[in-house]
Amino acid sequence: MRDVIVVGAGGGGPVIAKELAERGLDVLLLEAGPRHARPREEWTHYENDANHPLTGFFRFGPADRAKSAWFRETPQSSFVMQLSGVGGTTQHYFANSPRAYPGVFSGYSGPDAGAYDTRHRFPFPYAELVPYYEWVEATLPVQTAAMGAKEEVYFQGCETLGIPVQTALTTTGDSYRPQQNAILQPGGHAGRTADPRLLVFPRSTGCTFCGHCSQGCMQPVHAPRNQFAKRSTDNSYVPMALTADAWSPGGRAAELITDAFVTRIHTEAGAATGVTWRTGATGDSHREDARAVVLSGGCTENPRLWHNSGLPDPNGWVGRGLTDHHLDFVVGVFDHDVGNSRGPGSAARCDFPGRGALEQTGFPPALQALILSTSDSGIRGAYTNGRGPRGPWDGPAGRVLGPQLADLMQDGGHDRLLNVLVLTDDDVEPDNRVLPSVFPADAHGPVPKVEVHHRRRSARTLANREFLARKATALLRGAGARTVLRVDMFPVPLHVQSSLRTGLDPRTSVLDADCRSRAVDRLYVADNSALANSLGGPNPTLTTQALATRTAERVFTRVFGGDPWVRTGAPVVSTDVRVSRRLAELGL
Repeated sequence: MRDVIVVGAGGGGPVIAKELAERGLDVLLLEAGPRHARPREEWTHYENDANHPLTGFFRFGPADRAKSAWFRETPQSSFVMQLSGVGGTTQHYFANSPRAYPGVFSGYSGPDAGAYDTRHRFPFPYAELVPYYEWVEATLPVQTAAMGAKEEVYFQGCETLGIPVQTALTTTGDSYRPQQNAILQPGGHAGRTADPRLLVFPRSTGCTFCGHCSQGCMQPVHAPRNQFAKRSTDNSYVPMALTADAWSPGGRAAELITDAFVTRIHTEAGAATGVTWRTGATGDSHREDARAVVLSGGCTENPRLWHNSGLPDPNGWVGRGLTDHHLDFVVGVFDHDVGNSRGPGSAARCDFPGRGALEQTGFPPALQALILSTSDSGIRGAYTNGRGPRGPWDGPAGRVLGPQLADLMQDGGHDRLLNVLVLTDDDVEPDNRVLPSVFPADAHGPVPKVEVHHRRRSARTLANREFLARKATALLRGAGARTVLRVDMFPVPLHVQSSLRTGLDPRTSVLDADCRSRAVDRLYVADNSALANSLGGPNPTLTTQALATRTAERVFTRVFGGDPWVRTGAPVVSTDVRVSRRLAELGL
């Protein structure tokens, strides 16, 4: 029998696996997709190679690329950005690591307390999570983003909004600042040259400004895996979990099994006892028991596994309350090069607590064209379908296609565009949910249906999105854009959260304040699905990882009788040379 089985090696699972392996527990980490052990051989920098939903190396599917991607039903016109493989969605994230706004936690009494989703707050105060934020920020590590031309232009626009620069990690008011992100700052020749002979570890360290954050990170060349620039969990927490015996006194290396799709959670007398998984290559089933089970398969797969295992759902909230930040893009067209495709994907932001956030976002050419041509309003001005909202931007919102798109993109035009991503503070809405589909089951059982009512958000959510789109337009005009386009993004559930939410009210939450199932003992959740709400708009990964660290402490003390460590100990940084050495010994 294992001590702990963690289901899923994405953004949250490796965190709890590392923390518990560090303390000597026998941890099994199961991942349905592949582990990209040699990304320089397995990956490319071409956007289509990485992100094509059917053939890309980041598609949501089995390790064997010759087999079909996994089908998920989306009854609305939308695309769910699920990734399989070790690292999960952190493989292609921009590593932005802001903390949640204090106003989304219980006990908040600031003057803007009524501006948030007051019915679905976190079941503890913000101050409770701060030590766990600090622990994760030191482990990854989180640093102030390296910046370049596009951030300089973005900040010129911010200066015209009449809001101050934020200088603290906790956001208390409208402000702008460099991102705190989980990308190592450039060192040596990195960021100073484009000569590939010099962009080799250790002559270069950290971010090399290659601009391909959406295709995974394999820079600098020849760096140990735990010293790749972007701190996705395949580069940070997973290497630490697999080498815990080398750098932690009393630590025990976690075991990672990939191509292992978990099909059932087992229970006895109301408590989780283990799992069954199916090996993709052979179709064989395996069962293993444990003293505790942690769900970290993501906001869609966790409810699916819950339902397929026949676990109790006494209040009907398993899979409900899916939030996704109701994204939108506003794009400025400039007469000069703003460096859109170079450097970290996103290194500057504005925060508007109670409304959401704006962040500068850069893309390589194909993804830039995709952003401009995906809209809920049809082609700009071509339809009268009730969409295509007008405002301070130029013309109706909608898709940019045909000659206009060609004009924008030709002759390196993508580097004359500056994107502002709208991250709305969404209300938790019960009808946005994951539930069993009536489509035929696959080899792993019934498939899930992801239902998102894009146009029927609450009045507060819709008002927040419009407020932010107008602020983004003002920012871009202030920065000197000659034209501003609004996309009116169609549903792309990207920052998905809260489908097994923690909360104070047992009637509207699945987990208690320790992220433990209210209905099944010794069953915990440690990924985005455990979050109580949309955080007010900030990107969710840092909060997920802080919450997973807190959950690891609760598992260790409640189930195994251990002592807590975050308030008394000091974290080991994931770039530690002991991790590098053991990875080399293991051939990882």
